[in-house]
Amino acid sequence: MSGKEYNVAVAGVTGAVGQVFLSILEERKFPIKNLVCLASRRSAGKKVIFAGEEFTVQELGKDSFKNVDIALFSAGASISREYARYAVESGAVVIDNSSAFRMEDDVPLVVPEVNMDAAFSHKGIIANPNCSTIIMVVAVKPIYDISPVKRIVASTYQAVSGAGAKGIIELEDQVREIICNKSKNIRTATFPVQIAFNAIPHIDIFYDNGYTKEEMKMVHETWKIFGDNNIRITATTVRVPVFTSHSESINIETADKIPTEKVREALESARGVVVRDDFKNAVYPTALDSSGRDEVYVGRIREDISVENGISMWVVGDQLRKGAALNAIQIAEGLIAG
Repeated sequence: MSGKEYNVAVAGVTGAVGQVFLSILEERKFPIKNLVCLASRRSAGKKVIFAGEEFTVQELGKDSFKNVDIALFSAGASISREYARYAVESGAVVIDNSSAFRMEDDVPLVVPEVNMDAAFSHKGIIANPNCSTIIMVVAVKPIYDISPVKRIVASTYQAVSGAGAKGIIELEDQVREIICNKSKNIRTATFPVQIAFNAIPHIDIFYDNGYTKEEMKMVHETWKIFGDNNIRITATTVRVPVFTSHSESINIETADKIPTEKVREALESARGVVVRDDFKNAVYPTALDSSGRDEVYVGRIREDISVENGISMWVVGDQLRKGAALNAIQIAEGLIAG
């Protein structure tokens, strides 16, 4: 990075991802000159701590971005659609963590390990992909670089914190009711059915084709990130009673046959990937391994015996970090590094 410092705004600073934004900016010593902490009216006046200093949260408004260089948004799609343009008009580069701009043709959709070059074509806004997409494409890219990927079959097992703080609270409350109070009358508000001791094959709304919005995000976003609409992709996304980190079972079919060892070597040398793969000693990554960590973890790498050129693997990643805040901050780092 250059020696220059930047004025940075965080919109949605009191939310789950907003708080991770602050911790990662501090951990990575991002060159901040001034920090502007923004949130909704109900959160205005609250205090947040950054680098040992107390900051007062300001209400997000159209005049919030004066002299801001980089605006990190994680306040939801409707807020991004309303306020991102004001940030751009003020001269800031917006890196948006919501779904608001991901599929717009003139907005780059960026995962630095995969397509950082796309970020430099921005017109003021850069979109952060969906968390499950980010985690998947980081693991797929080293294989795609060896041979074109023809097909991906993905099943995700997604943590409740992907639904925000309310998802964590609902799981905690349900477990307490079941274990401590022996209750069978379990309240559901965030998830469509009971999440405690359960797995729910339903994240976001259903489309007429039987897929959920979350599943179709993985299809369309992967096409855009790779710039390859020829990849056939199908996904099943499942919510599981895990607090942090998404897990994904990924099956890939490539144009050419790739020996398993070559796949493993490519992943071991890939930026942002940690391989834990020794089945003889029961070594493989779990959600707990990746929680609080920046890397995407890969294991259970093996030949898919059902197709000629198939690879199966198990992938986990912290969706609040690499799946959200870290990815956005890495984009900002890439921009200022040039």
